[in-house]
Amino acid sequence: MIINSALGPNGRAKRTRTEQSAPSAAYHGPPGPSVRTTVSGHPLGGRGRPSWGSQVAEGTGPVPYARRMAKYFDVHPENPQRRTISGVADSIRSGALIAYPTDSCFALGCQLGNRDGLARIRAIRDLDDRHHFTLVCQNFAQLGQFVQVDNDVFRAIKAATPGPYTFILKATSEVPRQLMHPKKKTVGVRIPDHLVTQALLAELGEPLVSSTLLLPDEEEPLTQGWEIKERLDHVVDAVLDSGDCGTRPTTVIDFSGGEAEIIRRGAGDTDRFE
Repeated sequence: MIINSALGPNGRAKRTRTEQSAPSAAYHGPPGPSVRTTVSGHPLGGRGRPSWGSQVAEGTGPVPYARRMAKYFDVHPENPQRRTISGVADSIRSGALIAYPTDSCFALGCQLGNRDGLARIRAIRDLDDRHHFTLVCQNFAQLGQFVQVDNDVFRAIKAATPGPYTFILKATSEVPRQLMHPKKKTVGVRIPDHLVTQALLAELGEPLVSSTLLLPDEEEPLTQGWEIKERLDHVVDAVLDSGDCGTRPTTVIDFSGGEAEIIRRGAGDTDRFE
C-alpha cells in the first residue's frame, strides 16, 4: 500500500491508501556520484565538514543525490500483502536501498553485492570500514553459505534463533570483501523472528545486507515508518512499514574466537551466553 496526502473540504490534510503496483522494469536504481550536491561548494562529508548522516539526523542541508522521493509501503503485520512484498523485492534487485522492520527495530537493507547501497548506508549512518554489516538470512541453509560454523557454535546459535540476535563469525568466500571486517575477515549474520521480514526474504531468495537504522548522534533507532519516510525521503528508495517494532537493537554475540563474547546487549536475552 502507499499512503497519499491531499486536502479535504475542511482544509485539513487527509490520508488515503492506494495499491502500489510493482516497480517498472525501467528503474535502474539511484544515479551515480556525478550528481552529488555540495555544502558551501565542497562535497558532503570529509575532514572539517558535516557528514551526510549528521545532516540527515538533524533534518538540515541538501540531499546527497538528486533523486525522487521514497515509496512508502504499508503492509499487514501478520498477513503482509504478497503483491506489495513482491514489488519491494523487485526494487531491491534493481538496486534500491530500503528501510524495513525487524523483530528488534527498523533497519536499512540492500541486495548482496550492491556497492552503491553499502556506500549509502555508510553515509547515512556515518560508519567507517570497521563496521560489521549483517547478512539477514531467512534460515540456517542461507546462513551456512556465508559463515563458518562448527558444531558447538551451531547448537548455540540454533537455540537462540530465530530471534533478535546478531552473530559475528568468520566469513566464507561467498561474502564480498567489502562486507567483511578488514582485519578479522568476519561478518554479522542473523535470522529474524518477524513475519514481514521473513516474507520479504522468502520473496527475495537471498540475504539482505543490513544495518540498524540508527542515525548519527541519536541514542535510539527510528521506529515509526512515517517518520522514517519523512526524514529519509531523499536518501532511501522505499520504506516498508508494518507498525512499531521497538527501539532496542539486536544483541550482538561474537563467536569468531570460538567462545561467546557479548559485544552489545540488546533485545535478545544474554543469559544463555554468559
